[in-house]
Amino acid sequence: MKRRHFLLALPLLMTTLNAAPSPDLLNIPVKDIAGKDTTLAALSGKAVLVVNVASKCGYTRQYAGLESLYKSYKDKGLIVVGFPSNDFGGQEPGTEEEILQFCTSKYAVTFPLFSKVAVKGDAAHPLFAALTGTAAGAPGPVKWNFNKFLLGKDGSLVQRFDSKVEPESDELKAAIDKALAAAK
Repeated sequence: MKRRHFLLALPLLMTTLNAAPSPDLLNIPVKDIAGKDTTLAALSGKAVLVVNVASKCGYTRQYAGLESLYKSYKDKGLIVVGFPSNDFGGQEPGTEEEILQFCTSKYAVTFPLFSKVAVKGDAAHPLFAALTGTAAGAPGPVKWNFNKFLLGKDGSLVQRFDSKVEPESDELKAAIDKALAAAK
């Protein structure tokens, strides 16, 4: 009898052992721009575009495109989230208050912003360590500001985009449309 139960359970055990580990990206602790502890779990069921941002970068103008993308897609289920980082050339030297002031006054940003984090190396915030790790499916370090990580409705990484991919590009919009059309 015990052998029969083992044999019945064996396929389930093998499926579990062979499944690729998937980081629980939405439940990684983060701080919002006001410094309040939170996670991205409230965004479950939505597509999420995670972007490492900076105020003094050649790509800073992408804030306008990110805001436009957010306004165009938020009612369809996309949330853009910005994580300021000072990892590249000291291009985000401000405090959270200064960053928020800059983003809202210069680019009228309304999408959620989070506290400044490291996005590369040993000091990388756990969210970015997970986004760039092998388990997420797009391994490799963040190479500059305004990298974009598209999460599906289930919170898994769908696709990663380099800094030079503009927020309103056909390539990014097509990936967003596909993520929004996918079942959770």
